[in-house]
Amino acid sequence: MASTDAPVLSLTGKLLIAMPGMADPRFDKSVILMCAHSSREAMGLIVNKPAPGLDLADLLEQLGIEADADCAGTRVRLGGPVEHARGFVLHSTDYGANTSTLEIDARFGMTATLDVLEDIARGAGPARAMLMLGYAGWGPGQLEDEIAQNGWLTADADADADLVFGDDDAGKWARALALLGIDPLVLSSAAGHA
Repeated sequence: MASTDAPVLSLTGKLLIAMPGMADPRFDKSVILMCAHSSREAMGLIVNKPAPGLDLADLLEQLGIEADADCAGTRVRLGGPVEHARGFVLHSTDYGANTSTLEIDARFGMTATLDVLEDIARGAGPARAMLMLGYAGWGPGQLEDEIAQNGWLTADADADADLVFGDDDAGKWARALALLGIDPLVLSSAAGHA
């Protein structure tokens, strides 16, 4: 018997950009890099929400990892509202920790094991990396419903990798909208229906 489910267009490797008026304030002006997306689940990391008062050097010290490389001032970000105690490193694909690295696409990888933090602390980590606490997750059909209800826009992340890894967290939302040719001042929080 054939499935009646419509095929899901994968958003893996794409950006989700929160629309004004997002119902969940935790996602206000969020830009999320989608790490995995299927008909069963979706997972992404917010790339523009710094964790207040926490940097990589502090976190390495808490974990008992001695840092040879200069990690002071490297900010930690809030990757999403799910599992805040769990860490994820979003990084360039020049780094891979055997089977523990998820290859998102040709530009981005994600590793959630301590070995990547140990490598970063030794100066042997990826060329570009961001440490996140927590992640954004959706169940079957949930993200698609939020997109249909005007909660999110989607954009290709490959248009500007500096947007993902850059330090200008406050400007990332407007820059992500600019990838689509949208001025944030013309967006409406109300969905239009014919």
